[in-house]
Amino acid sequence: MRPLTLVGAILVALGILALAYQRITYTKRDTVVDIGPIHATAEHEKTIPLPPIIGGTAIVAGVALMVAGARQAG
Repeated sequence: MRPLTLVGAILVALGILALAYQRITYTKRDTVVDIGPIHATAEHEKTIPLPPIIGGTAIVAGVALMVAGARQAG
């Protein structure tokens, strides 16, 4: 498989995932108390919203790269 076609396929897959989930969620740990042998942490769940335009742009760019890779091959 050509490199452009591979990158295009990856972009299409990431674009579909971005449209399906529309956010990235992760957990962040913060140290609250750290005194000698006493340690306390707090977990905070953070969310990064992904606008649908990002997923759509990734799909369009991926398809364009796949077409360009196919033209190079043939």
